[in-house]
Amino acid sequence: MTHTTAPPAPRVPREGWTVPAGARRRRRDYRALRVRTAAALVVALALAVLAVPLLFPLDQQAVDLANKLQPPSAAHPFGTDDVGRDVLLRCVYGLRVSLLVGLVAALVASVLGVCVGALAAAVGGTTDRLVMRVVDAISSVPHLLLGVFIVAMFRPGVWPVIVSVGLTHWVSTARIVRAEIHSLRSRPFIDAAVSGGASRWRVAVRHLVPGVWPQAALAAVLMVPHAIWHESALSFLGLGIPPHQASLGTMTEAARGSLLAGDWWPTLFPGLFIVIPTLAIAGLAGAWRERINPRRRSELML
Repeated sequence: MTHTTAPPAPRVPREGWTVPAGARRRRRDYRALRVRTAAALVVALALAVLAVPLLFPLDQQAVDLANKLQPPSAAHPFGTDDVGRDVLLRCVYGLRVSLLVGLVAALVASVLGVCVGALAAAVGGTTDRLVMRVVDAISSVPHLLLGVFIVAMFRPGVWPVIVSVGLTHWVSTARIVRAEIHSLRSRPFIDAAVSGGASRWRVAVRHLVPGVWPQAALAAVLMVPHAIWHESALSFLGLGIPPHQASLGTMTEAARGSLLAGDWWPTLFPGLFIVIPTLAIAGLAGAWRERINPRRRSELML
């Protein structure tokens, strides 16, 4: 007869168990370092975007075939491209275009999402169900595919890309705003306003919509890097920014031949200018989310 040993019972944490003080301090220090690093990157990129064009106008950088595809050096920290232009200067100008597209498109998508989400939640009933079915239908189509369809109807340029990103990225904001307004409608101060004779429109404008601004603003900030990637993808496909205009997507597309020939810098540095702002903005947005979300903040303090 064989005897089997029962597996040990799982450890159940004691009631009131918390993370040791040293671990909490290390976690706070790590979050503070992450936020400072992200803020420093955002400030550095903003200064570069504002100052470099004033010091080095792009129209002064003519084609110089004698210096084409020079590796990174003291004269050209990021090297030169296939026609001898400085890659660093073009990356900064490309980042300007990407940030313009990201900021304006995020603003358009946020305003549209707030209006649609607030309308669906404040009116409710059949309107809510109908609006959310439209949101579900738009969400079922990939953003890039829908963006390609919208941009293809116009000539390549900045504003068609902004319209494309704005019209394809508002659905997430609409969902967030609708969920937050449904949560706010069950609060006592909303019942008090309704009992006091406030109309549905007044309750929505004075109480519901202002209550969702922090979440809507956070969604807009998180939409900026998404819009940058969207613009870069469209420009890479030849449907976004015109090829003669400095853009991170057009630079990456133009450097494909150089990469196959072994020249890595015309592709690497525009890619880094896409990735680094994304990580920096996402780091700041994460800290903002922890600040406006009491439940998440209390979990981090344990």
